[in-house]
Amino acid sequence: MSEKSKTCRVCQQGLELSYKKPEVLRQFMNRRGKILSRRITKLCAKHQRILSTEIDRARKLALLPYEELP
Repeated sequence: MSEKSKTCRVCQQGLELSYKKPEVLRQFMNRRGKILSRRITKLCAKHQRILSTEIDRARKLALLPYEELP
């Protein structure tokens, strides 16, 4: 039985989660502008918390939408 690697994408690839890089943060949001869950994003708990904080900061500065209309 083969096991999948359960490593965090941010830890593995060395991505920088910052509100100054909305194009990186958009990878972790769906089309409607909601933050995807850890199960889907494959992030560790530490980086998921950082991600949500940075997305909130980017939203407050109008770099990312709160929610897009259909």
